[in-house]
Amino acid sequence: MHIGNMLEETLTKEGYSVSRAYSGTEALLVLSGAKPDLILLDLMLPGLTGEDILPKIKGIPVIVVSAKADVENKVDLLLGGAVDYVTKPFHIKELLARIAVQLRDTTAVPAASVLTFDAIILDTDTHVAAVGQKEVKLTRTEYAILKLLMQNPSQVITKSQLLDRINEDTPDCTESSLKTHISHLRGKIRQISHKDYIEAVWGIGFKMKES
Repeated sequence: MHIGNMLEETLTKEGYSVSRAYSGTEALLVLSGAKPDLILLDLMLPGLTGEDILPKIKGIPVIVVSAKADVENKVDLLLGGAVDYVTKPFHIKELLARIAVQLRDTTAVPAASVLTFDAIILDTDTHVAAVGQKEVKLTRTEYAILKLLMQNPSQVITKSQLLDRINEDTPDCTESSLKTHISHLRGKIRQISHKDYIEAVWGIGFKMKES
């Protein structure tokens, strides 16, 4: 049985609603009219490849399924926006578990309305940020960046992830201006706390800095 047919049959039996595209161009057409909860992306698609499509997918977790097993390729795709990478051949139970984890991460836990990291407090209902008892005046873009970093305090957020995930709130933020926004944000927090709370991870992205 073709792997695509097997996956479609198995996922349907597991209770998932499955939409299938047979080429890169068709995949983009499907995505233009629907937003699935998760995408399984094969790199070896006719027409546009999986590598071509990945940067065009916004706000949807993508698990890459590929026979390409070299580490550099995996790293590039994970840093480029994929949430996971499964190498063919794979055991279907493992893939089902990885799918369940991603769907659990996106649907199970409601977001906290007040985020804290050391002395930083961020109220996501009122959009007020404070260091200790002193409010920090942030722009809309600075607030969106800080919120995303504080929601994932132990995780390095890549530049592409930052841009993708804050794009709805701050469409004015571009790759060229991102560094400037983060520099201003770090400066405002440092002015009050006298500490650097945002760490640049060279060549990858940014994360909250442990004391």
